[in-house]
Amino acid sequence: MPLGDFPLESGASIRDCTVSYVIHGPQRAPGVPDEGVPVVLALSAIASHHHRLDFLIGSGRGLDPAKMAIVAIDALGNGLASSPSCSAAQPDEAFPRFTIRDMVASQAAVLDAIGVGRLHAVIGASMGGMQALQWAVSHPQRVERLVAMTPMARTTAWAAAVNECSRRALTVGGLRAWDAWVPLMQLLAARTPERVDTELGGAAQAIDWIAGRTAWWVEQGFAPIDWLYQSWAYDGHDLGTTPGFGGDTQAALASIRARTLIAAPPLDLYNPAGAAREAAAAIPGARFVGLETDWGHQAASAADPASAARLVAEIAALLRD
Repeated sequence: MPLGDFPLESGASIRDCTVSYVIHGPQRAPGVPDEGVPVVLALSAIASHHHRLDFLIGSGRGLDPAKMAIVAIDALGNGLASSPSCSAAQPDEAFPRFTIRDMVASQAAVLDAIGVGRLHAVIGASMGGMQALQWAVSHPQRVERLVAMTPMARTTAWAAAVNECSRRALTVGGLRAWDAWVPLMQLLAARTPERVDTELGGAAQAIDWIAGRTAWWVEQGFAPIDWLYQSWAYDGHDLGTTPGFGGDTQAALASIRARTLIAAPPLDLYNPAGAAREAAAAIPGARFVGLETDWGHQAASAADPASAARLVAEIAALLRD
């Protein structure tokens, strides 16, 4: 979806901005949901795309295309939407930095263009969950239900430190930039020690997994500079800095009127689980779902079948009521 020159909250603009998306479910024209059907907005996590929540989408799942239109949308900087790696007008470091609120604003512009007003639900995991919370604060009149999995209302020092380590791994890595990033972000931060020991068994298997996963990740073609930009947006996330809240994160959370479900595992080594619990406690009427799993940050994905099944059931109930 072309958005022209898109203004950012910094005062800069993304020139010739585009935001890509797909729709699962009934459409009255290509890329336009049917009138009268509930619309759910599905958001992408950091370094991911519109397939991130596919494990929740399908017949009999939490997001059933027979009952609703699911708009799965890409976030700025993910290599599909406008990004440093694919911008002809502002390539690489010439690309302006953006925020999670800018991501939300670009998504709102897409929905406006295809005639979607109120949303039956907004749903996301990790950075997608952070965007979902921002949606409910920035556009309270549009969001009826909210599902945020492994989110933060304000990025913690721990998560920012993990991101900074990841950026240093990329910027000193040269041609082998992903070699240090993959074990940090896809193993140590994404799982728990118990899960790694269970899944990989021993030292040799862990080293083999890192080598295989690195080769797989390189094949995905994600650009290191896009990670830098998205992770900077991640670090700057704070609902309290939304205009009108004067930096008060708790007040921003308390303003949410959407029926809210927040889910997190007991231990998350990327987005601390306590941040999700604190967000749920501050949102009026929010329901917190503790995922009993050792998968850590990967709990809100297809990696853990038990957690995926729990999320499907919880989301289906929220969207049905």
